[in-house]
Amino acid sequence: MFESQKQDTSGDYSHSEGEGGDFMDQENEIRSFIVNFDDDGARLDKVLAQHFPDISRSRIKTLIEEGAVTLNGSICTLAKTKLSLNQEVCIEVKPRIEDQAFIAVPMEIDVVYEDGSILVINKPAGLVVHPAAGHWDDTLLNGLLAYDPIFKKLPRAGIVHRLDRDTSGLMVVAKTERAQLDLVRQLQERTVKREYWAITRGQVPQEKIIDASIERDPRNALRFITSHAGRAKPAQTHVRLVQKVEVNGKPFSWVACRLKTGRTHQIRVHMESIGFPLIGDPIYRNKLPKPQEDGSVLHSFSRQALHASRLGLLHPETGEMMEWFAEPADDFKNLMDELGLGPWDRPTEVFGDPVVMVDLDEQETFSDVGRVSSWDDFDFGDDEDDTDYQVWTVERRKD
Repeated sequence: MFESQKQDTSGDYSHSEGEGGDFMDQENEIRSFIVNFDDDGARLDKVLAQHFPDISRSRIKTLIEEGAVTLNGSICTLAKTKLSLNQEVCIEVKPRIEDQAFIAVPMEIDVVYEDGSILVINKPAGLVVHPAAGHWDDTLLNGLLAYDPIFKKLPRAGIVHRLDRDTSGLMVVAKTERAQLDLVRQLQERTVKREYWAITRGQVPQEKIIDASIERDPRNALRFITSHAGRAKPAQTHVRLVQKVEVNGKPFSWVACRLKTGRTHQIRVHMESIGFPLIGDPIYRNKLPKPQEDGSVLHSFSRQALHASRLGLLHPETGEMMEWFAEPADDFKNLMDELGLGPWDRPTEVFGDPVVMVDLDEQETFSDVGRVSSWDDFDFGDDEDDTDYQVWTVERRKD
């Protein structure tokens, strides 16, 4: 038996409205319980995790180390402390910066498809997906909270994968916990189909599989590089040429990319590593000249020419194979038109391997998956060395 006292709930993101949400003013929540026979002699951190399943184990460890837990009124900072019968345990749950970012901010969302389980959107370039330093209230997550109250009840507002800020294209968002669990599982099993379009300088081979591990650049925290170091993560990108052109004596290529892994900046890193950086990429340039204002779209294109054009997945509820296509943004279209590339209003067929619906009899039941206890129990790739589940493209087919 435990008690919970919220000193102020006015900032709970589930009640905030628009930019006026007052989540930054949320005060600490104090929870307490008395140690019973079952908990007698058990470790403090394990007992707290059992009593408060909505708080992740890593968060509990941090709260203990910060002095937010008391035993009979005395601060305890050791997670391995053994509890005694009838001790009073109190934990002060403090709001974190990342929690305070969960406020609803109305914004225009380009909805491609929606039902009771999923929302498929076409993310514009320039929109950050999840709150982080410098972007606490202008992200897709903030917009989802304003779009539908259902997202306030889900970890990370139903987000299961990300796109870079300046990459446009298709994303799927879960509208129920059941759907979120299933989509995360599909991403982990690499049965989600994602195809990217990229425009590069140079003549790319007809087909190329880039198999090169990736790690953060030790000389520049904003970049990632291919590496043979032990800390580098395996990464593989499958590239196929869609069209090649020559403009003023210079070659350019339109390629379609699918990823076996989903590392941060993977396509951009891999394409630069083989000598074909994306047009406009401000970070992975490979000595390309900086964009110039000479009236041309090519020289003024100031973001990476990368677009998530196709998305295919098994519907979390029906098991039906569903697929969507999104045209690139206007600046991307203008670039293609200027270079003589296209058409851009239909999917490419260079891979020629459509996803075939997986036999539902082979699928695991939801009871085998578990439930979401806290949004930070998920690994969405926010850490620099973790897989970010940005894309997976291994399809299951019937031969």
